[in-house]
Amino acid sequence: MATTRCAPDRRLLATDPDRHHELGTHAAWYVVAGVVTTGLQAVLFLLLRDELGSQVANLVAIALTTVGNTEFHRRVTFAGRRSNAGKRHLQDLLTFAFYAGYGSAVLAILDAIVDRPTSWEETGTLLLASLVGGFVRFAVLRWWVFAHQTEPAAAAHTS
Repeated sequence: MATTRCAPDRRLLATDPDRHHELGTHAAWYVVAGVVTTGLQAVLFLLLRDELGSQVANLVAIALTTVGNTEFHRRVTFAGRRSNAGKRHLQDLLTFAFYAGYGSAVLAILDAIVDRPTSWEETGTLLLASLVGGFVRFAVLRWWVFAHQTEPAAAAHTS
């Protein structure tokens, strides 16, 4: 594939030829992981909803999938990028807290709008909410947790 160049040895979009298509690759793997994880969350929610109630079932489904999803992103989506273990654990905690609060609020709003929502209505609402939250999470993962590490010399020139 041809690369757009603004000068003979300078790339317009990336300084490292190996990173030229990194954003697209990250986005593609993120979507794959998101589809699998969200599907698993939906199945767990449906299996646990009648036994535990929708709020608790949602929390359990999130708890069971968040850590595995982040580990997938570490090993596959953002493979080769270094990350701080503390940032990854904090991101796990923040992801769980975000989706727990967000999902609980979405279910509460649905319950206020629809008299006795069905399990499929609740699941669909959670799936839609997860899609919206996923965009935010991708940005956090790519630009904070697995942020590109600049070389010390390059960082000194930009400071």
